[in-house]
Amino acid sequence: MALALREHNIPFNDNGPSSRSEVLARYRRLREISKSHHHEILDCISGDALLRQARRLGLARGRTLILDDMDELNYVYDLAIHTASPGSSRAIDRYARSARLAAGSDEALVLEGMRAARFSILLIERRHDIAGLIATDLLRRAEVWLVDIGLESSMPDGAMMATRLFATEPFAMTAGVYVPFDLGMLQDVDAELPRRLGERQLSTLLDDRRFAEAIYRIALADGVMDRVVYQDPPGGAE
Repeated sequence: MALALREHNIPFNDNGPSSRSEVLARYRRLREISKSHHHEILDCISGDALLRQARRLGLARGRTLILDDMDELNYVYDLAIHTASPGSSRAIDRYARSARLAAGSDEALVLEGMRAARFSILLIERRHDIAGLIATDLLRRAEVWLVDIGLESSMPDGAMMATRLFATEPFAMTAGVYVPFDLGMLQDVDAELPRRLGERQLSTLLDDRRFAEAIYRIALADGVMDRVVYQDPPGGAE
């Protein structure tokens, strides 16, 4: 994963934590910073922009949200923060231009990692010897050390998921949301994508905003929130 992330220009810290307690402590620190950035970035997004994205996911009609679960908005936020239409800037990049963060600080490191986050389809291979999970990024053919306390306790070996990853350490973290995935979904995604886009290689589709959008839309229509629970145990829990 270190090599894969470096190839994609994601910031990486060679002097990462080595024990489970150190990994989890570092994870919690970075997760809290990423949550803070997330909330600040949302302030850079207009209500109209969020509604447009919600409509594209089938979560709104006109100016009315249609939600089975409030957590469904997390998929709207993910796309509104990390993607943009051609010719438009991403909300996360607008936030980065206005943020006043100390160079080299954890806050600056996490923000740069979030800006370089990559959408991925992962196969969970096994538990990591220290903490978290070892997964394979199926379309990039890269091994990933993923640290996420909730996923470690709930995601079985052999399961697949679609998520957005970023890294500032030897381990990667999710940018906030994930979707339980199976290969059959690719046929549904292909049917939703414009023909010219669908003819591209899958590995290049990952970086197109419409690919993640199609996966989220299909998963939400299938009642994905019935199978997804976001959780982080209290600080200090292992």
